[in-house]
Amino acid sequence: MHKTTYKILLILSAATFLSCGILKNSSGNDGTENSDISGLQTQKVTPTQIATDFKFEVGPVSNEGDTCSFDIPESMTANTDSLLSSWQARTLLRKLDCNTTGWENIRMTDTMYAKRLGSMLTVVRMPYNSMVSSCIDRYTKKNRSQVSYMLGISEFYMPMIEEEIDRMGLPHELKYLPIIESAMNPKAKSRMGAKGLWQFMFTTGKQYGLKSNNYIDERFDPLKSTRAALTYLKDLYGMFGNWELAIAAYNCGPGNVNKAIKRSGGKTDFWKIYRWLPKETRGYLPGFIAANYIMTFYEDHGICPMEPNIPVATDTIHINKNLHFKQIADVCGADIEEIRALNPQFIKDVIPGENETYVLRLRNEMITRFVENEDSIYEHNAEVHFPQANVEKMLKEAKKNDDGAGNLIRHKIKNGETLGKIAIKYRVTVKQIMRWNNMRNTKIRAGKYLKIYK
Repeated sequence: MHKTTYKILLILSAATFLSCGILKNSSGNDGTENSDISGLQTQKVTPTQIATDFKFEVGPVSNEGDTCSFDIPESMTANTDSLLSSWQARTLLRKLDCNTTGWENIRMTDTMYAKRLGSMLTVVRMPYNSMVSSCIDRYTKKNRSQVSYMLGISEFYMPMIEEEIDRMGLPHELKYLPIIESAMNPKAKSRMGAKGLWQFMFTTGKQYGLKSNNYIDERFDPLKSTRAALTYLKDLYGMFGNWELAIAAYNCGPGNVNKAIKRSGGKTDFWKIYRWLPKETRGYLPGFIAANYIMTFYEDHGICPMEPNIPVATDTIHINKNLHFKQIADVCGADIEEIRALNPQFIKDVIPGENETYVLRLRNEMITRFVENEDSIYEHNAEVHFPQANVEKMLKEAKKNDDGAGNLIRHKIKNGETLGKIAIKYRVTVKQIMRWNNMRNTKIRAGKYLKIYK
């Protein structure tokens, strides 16, 4: 799309939101900007001027008085310490010695936030309202260390994600979805069982070709999961016809979005079906908008990115025999933690190569050493790592891609719950729950436990 067309769409988008009453002008404000935005290239937005304070007006969801609260995405509430202690943060990144003091004194008006979002040439609409404000506030204050990490680690993952987005012809702003999904952590695991950069649940991952079993979980594979996630997003866009609903469906599933559309009377605008969406999904699009904002305007909030150390040039080699990471580390002198970080899909440090050919990623110099010592590597302590009695069982398990893969969750049934509600909560199907628990019908009793595999 031509750049001029983008600007027109942004202006029309703002006008539509203002005229529909979704964005509310605060009293006592003339909408003028009272502070300079250094380096910001922006266009005057009409009608009138953007109000200083935007509020999203929502009514109750039900007769019980639910006031449409929303949950901030899980990645925004995660403990940052584990990110900063990861191999990537300790080895590939370093903190810049730059002055970030005084950020507490930075004063931003809602007008400035709205104009900055309006200046971004995006296909996905980027309105500014109270939910977006809450998420931006989280990134610019409480999550500053997390943003610093994400900016640094993006140097390693963003080129690959951008290449796949270009290849598929998708909006560039989708590259920031892993920010709210996983905080750019390829080993991320959610409390609901979603895994990897793109936080695939088992069922959806399997549907899009990602293998998961006791030895391999391709949801952790940055490249394969990126291709699967973008394909899924493209399918969701084809289903709903706009990116806001596609992004919402990525979070809660297309079934829940369709239910919200139906309950709203057929509306197909995210902000108009907002009240009928799950609480976590209500905060998902605002979080996505905030992620786009902070990854673009971090400098204006005094956030200093972690900087990549000497870039690690890597390459891949095909493995068609059983191989343990310890064999590579011992013979080639490689750091086993580095091998794990570069190959997170192999969850037991084992590549069951006798079944099929797998791709192993190593530093360039380690690839050279591997090729030079390949026979010695496979022979090194082979009887220790692959005793004959265990090999057959290992190879059988490594072929699986079934519902029993992953973590076992014991769900205690609460009063009023149904199998349907429980299935939606864990993003599985009723049939799967019945199969896992040997159930002949859908009747359940409060206080009993159900097995859920994630």
